[in-house]
Amino acid sequence: MLFRFRAQQAADLGILDTTQTRRPRNISAQDSIPTCERWRGTVLKEISRKVSKIQEPSLSDYQLRDLNDELNKLFKEKWQWEMRIREMGGPNYMRGGGRVLDEDGREIPGGGKGYRYFGRARELPGVKELFEAAKRPKEEETVAKRADLNRRVDAAYYGYGLDEEDGTLVEYERGKEHEAFQALMVADQGPEDADWEPLPGDAGDGVAWRLPTVEDVEAELMERRRRKLLDKL
Repeated sequence: MLFRFRAQQAADLGILDTTQTRRPRNISAQDSIPTCERWRGTVLKEISRKVSKIQEPSLSDYQLRDLNDELNKLFKEKWQWEMRIREMGGPNYMRGGGRVLDEDGREIPGGGKGYRYFGRARELPGVKELFEAAKRPKEEETVAKRADLNRRVDAAYYGYGLDEEDGTLVEYERGKEHEAFQALMVADQGPEDADWEPLPGDAGDGVAWRLPTVEDVEAELMERRRRKLLDKL
């Protein structure tokens, strides 16, 4: 009775012993975030074990293909658990994009979207040729781009053009400078403000700029205070 009570209490709290229970097939019917996270952890542990096992050199080609198929199914199941956790408002485990980590935090290469090949499965007959065929066009495209770039790059790219020697660049810069000067003159000749008053030295009256001293500032302040007191009286 105590064992049944504890089991029912754990089920109500979402605490599940994954070692004694079969993994549910209908993931979308799960309604507990802790339960989904525990099953996701179980799938990650199984992925980690199979990724280590697929590296063994004693496995035959048939065993490698079966293990690779099982790994792809596990990665699909892991994605389903993460989608269900996200739908229920839990943490978003899909933020890492194509990076997949095991329970120890190590990245599992090839654990992204689509059908993937892991470990020695990449060296299977037919698979290795597919990887080489997919890699070859990229290398050829890179070589073609590099050759096209070399054809386009000439002495003018490095600043050794003849535009300064024949005067075309200087003439072009002189024209742009004249246009900028004319635009500045037009902007300066805009309508003047009626309340604008030229400062000494700006009106052409011969009065030069003079920076007031500390004594001048103190005298001005004293004069203002005197005027305020007279106004009050």
